[in-house]
Amino acid sequence: MQELKKVAILGRPNVGKSSLFNRLARQRDAITSDMSGTTRDVKKRIVTISGDREFEILDTGGIDYSSELFSKVAEFSLRAADEADIILYMVDGKTLPSEEDRELFYKLQEQGKPLALIVNKIDNDKEEERYWEFLEFGADATFPMSVSHNRYFNDFYAWLEELIPAIEEEEGLELTEDAEIDPFDEIVRDINTVHEEEVDNKIRVAIIGRVNTGKSSLLNALLGEERSVVSDVAGTTIDPIDEMIEHDDHEITFIDTAGIRKRSKIVGIEKYALTRTTEMLKKANLVLLMLDSTTQISELDERVAGLIEEHKLACLIVLNKWDIKEDRTYEEVVDDIRDELKFLHYAPFITISAKTGLRVHKILDEITAIYGRYKQRIPTSELNDTLRQAIRRHHVPAHNGAVVNIKFATQYETKPPKIALITNRPEFLHFSYIRYLANFFRSKFDFEGVPLDIVARKRGQRVDDEDE
Repeated sequence: MQELKKVAILGRPNVGKSSLFNRLARQRDAITSDMSGTTRDVKKRIVTISGDREFEILDTGGIDYSSELFSKVAEFSLRAADEADIILYMVDGKTLPSEEDRELFYKLQEQGKPLALIVNKIDNDKEEERYWEFLEFGADATFPMSVSHNRYFNDFYAWLEELIPAIEEEEGLELTEDAEIDPFDEIVRDINTVHEEEVDNKIRVAIIGRVNTGKSSLLNALLGEERSVVSDVAGTTIDPIDEMIEHDDHEITFIDTAGIRKRSKIVGIEKYALTRTTEMLKKANLVLLMLDSTTQISELDERVAGLIEEHKLACLIVLNKWDIKEDRTYEEVVDDIRDELKFLHYAPFITISAKTGLRVHKILDEITAIYGRYKQRIPTSELNDTLRQAIRRHHVPAHNGAVVNIKFATQYETKPPKIALITNRPEFLHFSYIRYLANFFRSKFDFEGVPLDIVARKRGQRVDDEDE
């Protein structure tokens, strides 16, 4: 009879070990037996995952040396680790990595067994950032997880399935050549596939642009065409007004519209416009950049475009006054704008006439479509498949003879999509190659209207660390 692998869950008290034990035991509805443990502090159960992989899971007491009783429990826990074939060390992701956890983890690492670091209590997208703190442990496999919310389990199960053999039905089964381990899959995690998605349908839109580009006319046209004007919301600063409408199951709020409706007569209009634009962009998800299609791009337009890029906002460029006949073709106008506003290379165009209503009705559809792309999360497996394709097409250039390897990529945030490239030498990954990868990702995934934020980091380095 095939001997079952033993998987032990260890960690300090109150990190969620028993919750993980219970989740594993009932997750696949295939519990084959209950067995009493060797002590009352170690529970054992045989479970089946993927229909054909059985293993014995061991739940241990918290490792704590603060009293004689707790020290005895810790002794039993470490004895379970000695007995196990695979060790899961669990930490509390709501706290910073502790020295006690490091010492215990390194002690277990010395056994040379498959060892995963489970960062529990990562309960929502915002808390994923804390996961990066624990990469400094240098574990071969680190998994963010929320046991209580049943989030982020897919990669963890995949890792277990690689270590737990299928139930043997006949002798002589061998791995095929296709089973060769891919270096990109070393610890690639997909934090995306088991999301309990929250409804994210509130979009905050800033309409910005130079004086006389038609911002107020566009706002009036948008609000006038929609029958479901929901509210005029007074803000907390001097004379701002937010106006919200419903469209396609989304709440679209046009922010700070008082400044759009009331043209300022103050001296120094461009300085005022830039200051007010900056304040609007801090509140927005998405920007409608209004341009007058009958005039050339100005320095102020370029500065505004730079602010949009700086705030990493989704953007739609609205070319107004398209009803006025000009000598230039659409292609000529677009080429001119692309050449002058290089910051907004990702933004699509729409030609309208706020005065006549030409194509104004399409803007709301564009807003919801772009926002959908702004909040999208690319599955890690697909992202790394695309990364491999890009590297096969153009290898990562060396730096003065030093080899630069990108181990894997992961999207760690949305709005905008933020991608970390985990590499051995992030300081030597040239910006032109990152730009190449960004363009390659854009060619494979729909990021129209959306900026991409790509950073190079070492394993264990926080993504918000400043580039050296």
